Amino acid sequence: GDTVALVPTRIGVYGGAFDPPHQAHRVLAQTAIEQLNLDQLLILPTGQAWHKARVLTEAEHRLAMCLLAFGDLPNTRIDPRETRRSGPSYTADTLAELHREMPGARFFLILGADQLLAFKTWMRWPEVLQMAQLAVANRATRIGEDALDSAHSGADLSSVDVPFVALDMPLTNISATAVRARFGQPLGRSGAQAALVPPAVAGYISQHHLYQNPS
Repeated sequence: GDTVALVPTRIGVYGGAFDPPHQAHRVLAQTAIEQLNLDQLLILPTGQAWHKARVLTEAEHRLAMCLLAFGDLPNTRIDPRETRRSGPSYTADTLAELHREMPGARFFLILGADQLLAFKTWMRWPEVLQMAQLAVANRATRIGEDALDSAHSGADLSSVDVPFVALDMPLTNISATAVRARFGQPLGRSGAQAALVPPAVAGYISQHHLYQNPS
């Protein structure tokens, strides 16, 4: 019979603290699925991130919020492996594990612009480059009358000297820090918080009284 050329399965790997997962995370996940033509997207909440001084919210809460934030996206699954590791968790270890589990797959590591700019501070970053193509949320600087507004200036990636593919997505200025601060405010002042996270995540945060003393 005819030989069919096997096209490698395209797997997106999207790690982060997701403390909490917010609308910009969700838009980036959707953008990656569409623009990278992914067969599967893995969401990997970090364990205790080695580079974050702040103690993260318990993994069970972050996994539950990820399920609420991303669970309805096509071919997307929440992968808890990094939260189950003792000690610091490194992307190089995770990618090596995934390669063993899915030999022949093609991996795309999905990053924000800020992560790309710090990429060479990562442990064993050359190994990461060998195992996955970097796909970066392109936060292009706006031009026009609001160009001087810092909220709209994107990261300048022109100096980055590692190969990456840019994902084209609208500039978002949501940060998890801002979301935590918003949920830490007394009710009544916090009406805008619901727009920052998927509604189910907002409900979960309220139900479990997360971020009452934000840092």
